[in-house]
Amino acid sequence: MSTARIMTYNIQSCRGGDGQVNPDRILNVIAEAAPDIVFLQELGAVHHADILPYLSERLGLEAFRDVTGGPLAYLSFFPLKAVQRFDLGYGGQCLRADVELGGKRMHLLNVSLDSFPRFRSHQVTRLLGSELLGNPSLACPALIVGDFADYLWSAGNLELASVLRRARRPLWRGTYPSRCPVFGRDRAYLRGGVRILDASINRSYIARQASGHLPLTMTVQITDIRRSVRLRQLTGGRMEAAPG
Repeated sequence: MSTARIMTYNIQSCRGGDGQVNPDRILNVIAEAAPDIVFLQELGAVHHADILPYLSERLGLEAFRDVTGGPLAYLSFFPLKAVQRFDLGYGGQCLRADVELGGKRMHLLNVSLDSFPRFRSHQVTRLLGSELLGNPSLACPALIVGDFADYLWSAGNLELASVLRRARRPLWRGTYPSRCPVFGRDRAYLRGGVRILDASINRSYIARQASGHLPLTMTVQITDIRRSVRLRQLTGGRMEAAPG
C-alpha cells in the first residue's frame, strides 16, 4: 500500500479555547479521523505528565519522538525510522522521520514555526537549508506538514513556494483560531513523487473546543515508481541516501 491517512494537529498542550485542559477531547478528535500517522505539535506537559504515552495507548498508535524530547512527535500505525529533531532557531522546530509505504520510502518533516516575521523567515531558511531539505541525501519523496504560523502572506512564504509544492487543501482552509478559523496556518507542502488525494478539516464542536487549532487530515499517496532501500537495511539512522 502506497497511501496513508495523515493528520496534522497542534494540540497546544490539550488546552482548549475555553481555557480547560482536557486530553480526552484531543483523543476523541484524533480517533474520529482514524489517521495512520499523526503529526503533533505543542505537546507540552498536562498536569505535570507527558501526554504522548496516554494518547499512544488509547489510540493504539506507536509514539515516535526524538530521544532529546521536544514539543513535536508522531503517532503512527507504521514503523518510523531515523527520527531526529532539528532546531530551526528562535523556538522553531522540525522533527524528521522516514516511513515505508508499499516498499517506497518517504521523508516526513513535522514543522512548528514562529509567527514573528523575522524569526519565521530565519526558520524557513533553515528548513530549506543543507541540514534538511537542501541535503542531497533526502532523495525520496518528502511530506512537510505542521503549523507554519503565518496569518496572511508572511515572510518566508515565497521561499517555501519556490522550492516546494503547496498541497491540496479544502476550499475553506482556515484552521486557526479554532472558534473562528480564518487562517490556514496548519498545512502541508510536497516534494517529489507524492500527492494529496483528498483533504478535510474537522470543524465539529468538540474540535473547536479541544485546541486553538483545528486538525487537517489528508490522504497521501506516493507516486514515485522507484523502489527504495528498505529502512531496516540502512545503518546510522541519519540522512542516508536511498537510491532508486
